[in-house]
Amino acid sequence: MVPMTTQTSHQIRSTTVLPAHREDVELHTADGLTLVGELALPVGPDGAPRTPSATLVTFHPLPTHGGFMDSHVYRKAAWRLPALADLAVLRFNTRGTSSPRGTSEGEFDGGEAERYDVAAAIELAEFRELPRPWLVGWSFGTELILKHGADPSIEGAILLSPPLHRATDEDLDRWAALGKPLVVLVPELDDYLRPEEARRRFARVPQAEVIGVDGAKHLWVGESAVRRVLDEIVGHVLPDHPLPLPTHWEGSLDPA
Repeated sequence: MVPMTTQTSHQIRSTTVLPAHREDVELHTADGLTLVGELALPVGPDGAPRTPSATLVTFHPLPTHGGFMDSHVYRKAAWRLPALADLAVLRFNTRGTSSPRGTSEGEFDGGEAERYDVAAAIELAEFRELPRPWLVGWSFGTELILKHGADPSIEGAILLSPPLHRATDEDLDRWAALGKPLVVLVPELDDYLRPEEARRRFARVPQAEVIGVDGAKHLWVGESAVRRVLDEIVGHVLPDHPLPLPTHWEGSLDPA
C-alpha cells in the first residue's frame, strides 16, 4: 500500500516567502546609469520560471525618507503574487537609492532625472517580453508614474497614496489623453491627500478610478492594509482572478 502524502499548510505572515523564480537584474538608463533590482516570476511544478499572466513594474516611495525597492508593500508583493496570482513583479532602486540588493548609480533628483529610470524599467519589461505591464507607484513612486509613465506600451497604472506634490494638472491631462486605466488607492487617513480631495484632483482624468480605503494610512502599515492593497492590485490587473487572495499556502516555502 502506497502511503498518502500531505502538504503542509502555512499561514501567510509578513515574513512568508512563497515559491518564485527570483533573479537580480540591472536596468540601464539613457543617461548612462546602472540601476539594481529584482525580477520575481511564477514557477511551474518543476520549479522552472514560466510566463506570467501580467507584470507589475513598481516604483518605490521617497528615497530621502526611507523608500527603496524593499519597502514593505512591494517586498510582500514580490514574495506572494507570483505564486498567488501568476504575476511577475519587478522591483528596483531608483538612482542613488540603496537596499540590501545594492545601490543604484547616480543621485536623487527630486523626480526629474528619474524620468530615465521610469523609461529603463518599462524598457526592461519590453526586452524581457514580460506580458501586460502595469505600473504600480507608491507615494513618490506615483509622482514618477504621473510625470513620466504615460507610455503607450503599458496596460495601465495603479497609484498607492499619491501626494500630488510634484505631479501637475498637465501631467494628469497627459494621462487623460493616453486613455489607459488609472487606479488610485487613497487612504482615509493619509497625511498628504485624502479621498475627497483626490476625487476632485483626479476628476480631470475621465478613466481614473479613485478608491478611498477606510482606516488606512499613507504607509499601509499592518497585514490587513497590505492584503487590501494586494487584492486591489490583482483585482484590477486580473479581473477574473478569485478574491480575496488566500491567507494560507499549501506546500513548500522559499527561504527569506
